[in-house]
Amino acid sequence: MTQKNTRGLLPAVVTVATVGIAVGAALLARKNKGEIKDFVVANVLEKPAGRSSFTDLGQSLERGGTYLTQRAEAASDTPENREVLAHIIGIERWGQSRIQVALGQKEFVKDEYQGYRPPSGTGLPQLRSTLSQTRARTVELARQLHHNPPDDDFVVEHNGLGPLTAKGWLRYLTQHADLESRKLRSGKETLSVSEQEAASAG
Repeated sequence: MTQKNTRGLLPAVVTVATVGIAVGAALLARKNKGEIKDFVVANVLEKPAGRSSFTDLGQSLERGGTYLTQRAEAASDTPENREVLAHIIGIERWGQSRIQVALGQKEFVKDEYQGYRPPSGTGLPQLRSTLSQTRARTVELARQLHHNPPDDDFVVEHNGLGPLTAKGWLRYLTQHADLESRKLRSGKETLSVSEQEAASAG
């Protein structure tokens, strides 16, 4: 379902800086409706995205893709890590489908993300490759949006979060993949994810 965006920003005592992106995502995971969801969608997704150009958002997706690749390459071949990668890929492909609606490339269909996941049993090397290809496709869609932008208030529904603008969708996919990829483990049980990243960067 697409519509014009009529959501106003909800007044709140807490600021976006106080909430933070990670906390906002955690709130969304726990609250699927009501003021908290509206506040987080407006202030963690839409408001920051609205201040960015499609070029900015595409560059953010590219930078995030570098971290995604690094984390995927460092991840051990475990069922848990393969599940995380399949989930990220499925959500990103599903989001791409919604962005194509904003581009006028397809009609809106309220489907679920599971149909966009890689086949069950896909190995880790193929998941790593598919992840990189999937993110490259999202970056390409951001470029297409730059050249063919929808109206600022044109929105496409997210099944759980409600209507999102094209910019909101791009920011959502960036944040979702970043947060989920932090669940990947390299087998260095004594190191945190941030320490593993620092070690690999060094």
